[in-house]
Amino acid sequence: MKKITVIMPVYNTPEFLLESVQSVIDQTYSHFELLIINDGSNNICTDLIEQLAQKDDRIHLVHIQENKGVGHARNQGIENASGEYIYLIDSDDYLPPQTLELLVQEAEGHLIISGPTAQYTAKEDSMKTVADPIQTHLSIKKAFSNKSALNRLIQLDFIKKNKIQFSETVKCYSDLAFIVGIISHLDSPNIAFVEGAIYYKRVRNDPISNPSLSQLNPLKNSVDFLTTYIELKELNKSNEVIQQFLDYYLLLHYNKNHHILYENNEIWLLLVKAAHVLGTSTKQQMNSFVRAQWRSIKNSNRKKYIYQVKSELMLKDLKRALSGRTKFKTFLYKKLFTRLPLKEKTIVFESFLGKNYSDSPKNLYEYMIKNNPDYRFIWIFNEKRTIPGKAKQIKRFSLSYYYYLATAKYWVSNSRMPLHLNKREGNIYLQTWHGTPLKKLVFDMNEVFSANPNYKEHFYKQSRRWDYLISANQYSSEIFKRAFKFDKTMLEFGYPRNDSLHSEVKDKQAMKIKQKLNIPLDKKVILYAPTWRDDDFYAPGKYKFKLKLDLEEMKRKLGEEYVILLRMHYFIADHIETSGVDDFAFNLSKYDDIADLYLISDILITDYSSVFFDFANLQRPILFYTYDMEKYRDTLRGFYIDMEEEVPGPLLKTTEEIISSIINIKQTEEEYKEKYAQFYEKFCSWEKGHATEKIVKTVFKD
Repeated sequence: MKKITVIMPVYNTPEFLLESVQSVIDQTYSHFELLIINDGSNNICTDLIEQLAQKDDRIHLVHIQENKGVGHARNQGIENASGEYIYLIDSDDYLPPQTLELLVQEAEGHLIISGPTAQYTAKEDSMKTVADPIQTHLSIKKAFSNKSALNRLIQLDFIKKNKIQFSETVKCYSDLAFIVGIISHLDSPNIAFVEGAIYYKRVRNDPISNPSLSQLNPLKNSVDFLTTYIELKELNKSNEVIQQFLDYYLLLHYNKNHHILYENNEIWLLLVKAAHVLGTSTKQQMNSFVRAQWRSIKNSNRKKYIYQVKSELMLKDLKRALSGRTKFKTFLYKKLFTRLPLKEKTIVFESFLGKNYSDSPKNLYEYMIKNNPDYRFIWIFNEKRTIPGKAKQIKRFSLSYYYYLATAKYWVSNSRMPLHLNKREGNIYLQTWHGTPLKKLVFDMNEVFSANPNYKEHFYKQSRRWDYLISANQYSSEIFKRAFKFDKTMLEFGYPRNDSLHSEVKDKQAMKIKQKLNIPLDKKVILYAPTWRDDDFYAPGKYKFKLKLDLEEMKRKLGEEYVILLRMHYFIADHIETSGVDDFAFNLSKYDDIADLYLISDILITDYSSVFFDFANLQRPILFYTYDMEKYRDTLRGFYIDMEEEVPGPLLKTTEEIISSIINIKQTEEEYKEKYAQFYEKFCSWEKGHATEKIVKTVFKD
């Protein structure tokens, strides 16, 4: 059996390391050693590495005291390797069980045996490995199309005899020197490619606080690429195959990145050097725009070059704009509307992506139409609404939507604004947010199980635009600063939407709401308001939900005294069935303002929705229907608080338990009286009924 040395450089990746190492240990081909190169990791990661080494005698450690980069670590691995072949794996990646076996089966007669790479964000995403056809005698360009040394079984003698090494002078693209070294010593295309030998390359879902090399600053990565390109061109002047290989990848890199490179001073100097070693045949493959740009680069005419790139980008933007209505409106937003003067006294309001007239934006608006009538108010809706005041209503994503977002000085929203609409200088964005957090948020989440794998990166870009963020308690403030990486002004006054819960006339208001909604005045009201599940979706933005409460049984046992209001998360509001119990269960998921439903409700049933933090302001009973708590807490999001210890009501898992608690509600209240008081002090004590006034006076000063 041919021995393989698997080389794994490690630098501070404890959250991924166990899975990666285990995927090597679990290989069906067992004749290997795993060299873990500890590249100056912190104590936590180093301790984990040493623990792993004790579990399998095929694991050997090489410690580097100071972090010197992946290129140096891989070179150390090659130096310490004892196998006939080497195989490289990154410490956040993953191998299906058969990968090494499928590769080594083709080792006879080949210097290099490669397989494909596939991207994944978590192990559960990976596909089954299937042995597919073998390809041999590949061209150099095809064999090294990804410029990576990963998922390649390579003869160690060949590497050592020809002194092939990774670059140690750059962080990114250290592979390129290694690949070029291989190409320069290949007498023939002695390479096999095994389609079934898959390597899973992790796409880290937190490129902000825990990026991979490829997710680092693209400008710095381009400096590394251009530096490496120039060095390798000079070292391999007489090798036409390598010259063409390098030129091909220079052109690919340039075409992909020049829109962000063209105004950087350091990159300009490197481009000028690159232009003088760029081959003539590659220039002939360029389109007329790019060929003219490289001519200006070679002539060191930077002013002309910048003009050429800007002209090309403008033409591309215009072409894109003419390809569809939304793209055309986005073009107008960026190129025309944002260049118009800001309207100093104009405020744009939006609640839950235009679905509702509700929540804190509603309260702020209704206060301002009475107390700040000199402002102009714009409301964004998906459909026209009946609202007080003289606000101009704008349909979301209409041309007016783009115009007013571009020209209004103020944005007020409780959710997201489209990322492709850049916030302009001078604009003030008040993010009201939509609840005290129970579930882990953004950068406090280890893995993302939502429909959008770019969730963290996108959220980070969203929160960079916020100038003000509302918090309801000290607990929230601490979490928001950390989980949103928010470092601007926190408005610590409570939520405007909860002011009505402290109103002196809340009982009269509750009676009016009941009458408006045709809720029987002689019945007590149960409000059921659960959350959605992050992993239960058909496609991005389309979530599933199955009602777990037995409404027929609840009606039979409780219908004489109670009715139940169903208030589902807005992601799933259209998927609730109440036929047969419609005189007992009222689906009010599309009712705009949940605060109105709090006022008329005697009991709240919820699960992991933040509604219970708000409802607790009324100090009325809360029941927690947590039938899937273990999965939700341990797999999907995780909780900030210990629900068994801190919530002000019982945790229930069946409809029968819910019914029993409601029948015995006085006993339940007494049992949780002390815990409720502690909960109220921690989460509701800032709420005094004056949050709206304080926030308006802080933000809208002119």
